[in-house]
Amino acid sequence: MIRLISWTVNGLRACAGKGFADTFAALDADCVCLQETKMQAGQLDLNFLGYQSFWNYAEKKGYSGTAIYTRKAPGSVTYGIGIEQHDHEGRVITMEFDTFYLVTVYTPNSQDGLRRLDYRMVWEDDFLAYLKRLDSTKPVIVCGDMNVAHEEIDLKNPKSNRRNAGFTDEEREKFTTLLSNGFTDTFRYFYPDQTDIYSWWSYRFHARENNAGWRIDYFLCSDRLRDKLVDAKIHTEVMGSDHCPVELTINL
Repeated sequence: MIRLISWTVNGLRACAGKGFADTFAALDADCVCLQETKMQAGQLDLNFLGYQSFWNYAEKKGYSGTAIYTRKAPGSVTYGIGIEQHDHEGRVITMEFDTFYLVTVYTPNSQDGLRRLDYRMVWEDDFLAYLKRLDSTKPVIVCGDMNVAHEEIDLKNPKSNRRNAGFTDEEREKFTTLLSNGFTDTFRYFYPDQTDIYSWWSYRFHARENNAGWRIDYFLCSDRLRDKLVDAKIHTEVMGSDHCPVELTINL
């Protein structure tokens, strides 16, 4: 049995000043995947006993970035998805273990005015192709900030957000396509009708205290791992970022 955590920390150096180490210890996971680290190599010395860490930094300073802390040494680690257009922003780390791949992803945001939506559509197709290539070899667990609320129950105010980044028809359709290509949204597998539980809240308008949030952080797995799923959680009690950690327990 392994416990996996994914957390979009919105700046790991800032999060480290808000109790990250204590939260890390309390979560006690086998792998902790981080997104939006906003760091370069050497900017923070944050090691935990019993864990190896792997980092993918964006070329642009203070932007994007991913990391994975793992207790079990991976057989191999790769960074990016092997496409020049996408691999300068530190968005993907893939670890190969004996029986599965673990992928952490920080999906590009379509941004205000949807000025990056066209790029996002290209990314979605290329990332899906990447996951399918992995999945043809062994099952995949993919986690991270996927920057989309899939269904109306995945955000507080679906009607007023319909054409906003993260809830466009285009982004939601790409997520549907991903799932239909052999992947399971693990939280919805256990809690198909659960409402009012989110993983991200704006820092504005007292959104978190009013629970006006979005569920945009996910653990997905290859459909053939469904019978090995044990539990999925969203740790809404954890502070330190505008996102909270999400968790998957799986019997592998």
